Amino acid sequence: MTEARDLRDTVIACEKHILVLGGPGSGKTTLALRKAVHRIRQGLLPGQSVLFLSFSRAAVARIADAAKLESTTQEKDCLSIQTFHSFFWTILKAHGYLLGAPTKLSILLPQDEKALSAGIDDDDVGWPAWLVERDRLFREEGRVAFDLFATNVGDLLKSSSYLLQSVADKHPLIIVDEAQDTSEPAWGNIQLLASRSRVMCLADQEQQIFDFLPGVGPERISVIRQVLQPFAVDLGTQNHRSPNSEILCFGNDTLNGVVRGAPYQGISQLMYRPENPTPNWNHLLRRALKELYGSIIAQAGAMPGTIAILVGNNRSALRMSNALNALGPNVGKAVQHKLHFDEAESLLSARLAAFLLEPKKSENEAFDIASSMDLIAAARNATGQAKAAIATLKAQALQMRQGKQLKINLVKALRGVLVTLSESPFTGDPAYDWLAVKGALRGSGQSELLRVADQLDYLVAFKRGHRISAALAAEWIRDGKYTNARGALDQALAQEQILDGVEAIPGLQIMNIHKAKGKQFDGVIIVREAKRSANGVGSSFVWRDDDPPYPKSRRLLRVGITRARTHLLLLNPLWPVCPLLKGQQL
Repeated sequence: MTEARDLRDTVIACEKHILVLGGPGSGKTTLALRKAVHRIRQGLLPGQSVLFLSFSRAAVARIADAAKLESTTQEKDCLSIQTFHSFFWTILKAHGYLLGAPTKLSILLPQDEKALSAGIDDDDVGWPAWLVERDRLFREEGRVAFDLFATNVGDLLKSSSYLLQSVADKHPLIIVDEAQDTSEPAWGNIQLLASRSRVMCLADQEQQIFDFLPGVGPERISVIRQVLQPFAVDLGTQNHRSPNSEILCFGNDTLNGVVRGAPYQGISQLMYRPENPTPNWNHLLRRALKELYGSIIAQAGAMPGTIAILVGNNRSALRMSNALNALGPNVGKAVQHKLHFDEAESLLSARLAAFLLEPKKSENEAFDIASSMDLIAAARNATGQAKAAIATLKAQALQMRQGKQLKINLVKALRGVLVTLSESPFTGDPAYDWLAVKGALRGSGQSELLRVADQLDYLVAFKRGHRISAALAAEWIRDGKYTNARGALDQALAQEQILDGVEAIPGLQIMNIHKAKGKQFDGVIIVREAKRSANGVGSSFVWRDDDPPYPKSRRLLRVGITRARTHLLLLNPLWPVCPLLKGQQL
């Protein structure tokens, strides 16, 4: 214990670059915050702050929470805790014009990028052409895609020593969380700043789950050692996150393929029959939640504040959410939860709902219908599917604008929605009025509008925070109507996704394991599914193209396991046997 304390004291006093290695819950974040407070107490000039960078808003929220325990209010004001995206955006929006872009920049939100690119991925044939178009959008229209934030900031810092020095002067100490997962552009910017600021990197090689992304790989920690020549310490497997359980031990054994042959404290499982075509997820999840709550109360003596259901992919997340939303007959009341998934289509569908909130004039009905059709087409285009149907929608919208009277079902349904909303004036309560729009869409019975209503169900827009509701309310307070609801929505979503949306979310959440990185919960349910394919039935824990001994799959599963603070429950099919868990007693 004394040696560990001495090691931490050495880190806090160190005046060199620092690399801190350690497993989940080993105290990396706490040590970094104490280092930050030490630097603040040494004295900062006006305008200076210690910069703490992390990948996810969830991680930023967790760090901000921990900072309350490690610093005074005045010291916390000298901490700048940001995501990489928010930090790079701050630099880019102020200085992007130096790269030849327009003076005023705007964010090309992920859902809009998917709509513009027809949902293509980096392994599609059209990807190189999209990269060219994305660069054009930045330099000619000032629209910046997320993936270009770090690259463009790198170009700025390389081309302007004055700007580089200015950023370094503002942040004499920069702490990089999850350093093992920094991309090449992000790391390049840290390396540039390291020439003029002190850098402290926090890393866990075994949690590198984004190595499928370009420029992210196991060599990052080696590069950090080589370039920074840091004072390096390894906190090992000390566990402060779940000290009264064997959750971390189970995670490490899973990672290393160790079969202990004895149960683990804080770990349980619920077995089920993977019936074809699908298990009764509504029943299984409710039973699993009941058992998890009971286990946590027995272990901790209190109700859990946060619970997560973790699955392998977005489709499974939607399936679990539908089950808890009690979709179907004789399934009981809905279980309140927050769903995290690829929201591109839902966010673009929300733009149609916002458009329908905006004031309308009867003489503009044809144009309003055409605009609605364009918004539906954009939302569908983000999926990368149904290209023929999307092209038809766009062509029909153009015909409407040109004065052609179309008698198709969609036009009739949209006309009915506009009439319904005009006959029931909005109230100024954004949540109530949003539900009215969704009700009108669903009441139309038309397939495209029912799809939009379903997407709005998935989004559960007003549970993303108060920003959307507040932005729409501000429109109403100012004008007595939702004058620019779409603009208010986009601004709120930009803040939510990048700038300062760092609230910790209580309650029950559903997400894939990748999205769980950087988060922690009182209890976790990890759902293993029987994955059917042409080759037979396999385990959903085995990642695609991962061969024995399944190193990528083991790393990812360890991340999911170690998100739990008090108890982990595996919802496990009776067959097939999972090669990652074979022989384990749970």
